[in-house]
Amino acid sequence: MTSKLTLRELVTLSLLGALLFVVQVVLGFLPNIELVSLLVILYTRVYGWKALYPVYLFVALEGFFYGITTWFIHYLYIWAILVFVTRVLRRVEMPAVWVLLNTSFGFLFGPLCAVAYLFMGGPSAAVAYWISGIPYDLLHAVGNCITAIVLYKPLHHLLLRLQKST
Repeated sequence: MTSKLTLRELVTLSLLGALLFVVQVVLGFLPNIELVSLLVILYTRVYGWKALYPVYLFVALEGFFYGITTWFIHYLYIWAILVFVTRVLRRVEMPAVWVLLNTSFGFLFGPLCAVAYLFMGGPSAAVAYWISGIPYDLLHAVGNCITAIVLYKPLHHLLLRLQKST
């Protein structure tokens, strides 16, 4: 992220961050069914490290909207991990890999959140948090798998077109 953002990039990345927030709110009634993970992967594939701008705008909007509690700590590092892993795999072109990453991220979301509880409440709090959330992590993984299978290719194509126009 050493290059400066153009005004057009700033506007585009801000809109993409707002989109993350809107999608999260709109789908909030569905338990652990979300598009944010897939969009973060796609933003990172298309915009590289600049994807951190919409990601942290999303985190800030979530904090303002829902209040800053324990989950906010998780969001500060969890989304960065997804951006980092996506950047490591950036040269992979097979959609199946991105479906697998999105699915895995859904399943690992709970254990990644448990890391913060390790520091806040100790090992027993982290393990209790993780174990109690396994059913939700499974649902999260299934939802992420389905959304990635259905939406990865069309959204990737759309974002590539958007990037070319900016």
